[in-house]
Amino acid sequence: MLYLGPSGLKRPTSRQTDPAISDWQQYYQQQAEHNQHTLLKQFYQAGMVAPDTPISDTPLLALDIETTGLDPASSGIVSIGLLPMDLTQIYASEAQQWLLKPRFALSDESVTLHRITHSDIEQAPDLSSVLPQLLQLMAGKVVIVHYRGIERPFLHAAVSARLGQSFYFPVIDTMVLEARLHRRKALSLWQQLRGKKPLSIRLADSRLRYGLPHYRPHHAATDALACAELFRAQLGAHFSPDTPVSELWC
Repeated sequence: MLYLGPSGLKRPTSRQTDPAISDWQQYYQQQAEHNQHTLLKQFYQAGMVAPDTPISDTPLLALDIETTGLDPASSGIVSIGLLPMDLTQIYASEAQQWLLKPRFALSDESVTLHRITHSDIEQAPDLSSVLPQLLQLMAGKVVIVHYRGIERPFLHAAVSARLGQSFYFPVIDTMVLEARLHRRKALSLWQQLRGKKPLSIRLADSRLRYGLPHYRPHHAATDALACAELFRAQLGAHFSPDTPVSELWC
């Protein structure tokens, strides 16, 4: 999940890998045909729903990762949490979480935030050992995250480093949805002079707007659950089950 500092939300400073793909079904078909790695070929062969598929008919998976820092070029993944969901139920009993040994050293800031220490990861496996299971669970699913600037570029960088192939997948970003819903109009100069700040779209603050309970942040499986609950609340309040997935994914 995101790193929070005294000034609020911090974002990666380097340019992130974030493809502009509108038809993920077509992209998956192309990758299934041309990708050279067996694991990724199998992943893409599972296919993806068409852009006009109602969100109620779209297979979904909430995902969160914890990292050693903000830049996927110099930071690694220490934990992944995920759980399947649909519009009627979050399948918490099927949640998965992995503690991983990152390619880069832990930072003091990351240890403080997610409480994963050097001794915790000493015997942890590399991502490559859980990648077959991870890809199998993600196959065919649209992934729910809160701020795609973390999960997608970090997984892309991690998979590319190990398999030598690019790795992209569609996400629905609950932070983007909150921004779309609650930051449609920029603050006026007068509001800025009076010290008014934009409405927070951080995960915890966004959940409060829908009456959702507070969870301890920076725990991968818990943050995935928090994101799944927020997405269902957003849908119930602002969208229809018939909303095409193309209006929500990126």
